[in-house]
Amino acid sequence: MAKTKVEAEPDQPDEQLDRAIEELRGVLREEENRPDAALQSGANSSIIMTIPVDVQIILGSTEMPVSELMALQKGSTVALNRRIGEPVDVVVNGRKIARGEITVLESDPTRFGIKLTEIIAAARSA
Repeated sequence: MAKTKVEAEPDQPDEQLDRAIEELRGVLREEENRPDAALQSGANSSIIMTIPVDVQIILGSTEMPVSELMALQKGSTVALNRRIGEPVDVVVNGRKIARGEITVLESDPTRFGIKLTEIIAAARSA
């Protein structure tokens, strides 16, 4: 069985994702050029729009020696590299796509949400 570019080259995850996206775009362009493409284009879009992605909101991070990690217990506090009020990162499938502010949901004050304040330019063009 022939390997795709993504399977053949074990590069960085971002590079693999970029190549996979470009491959998918190429396939979609080929499909659009077919005579019956107008009928299938909506179906392709709906299939793509249902693909699940992993969305993470990164509050911050820290580094510590293993000895400190092993000493953590219930009630321990771990200091992060961000201060209160600083924007958090919005990461999709391992790639930072936006930044935002933590907010309380109006519809459910017991839950947090993120108000986007910046969309990363590279994420728009990808």
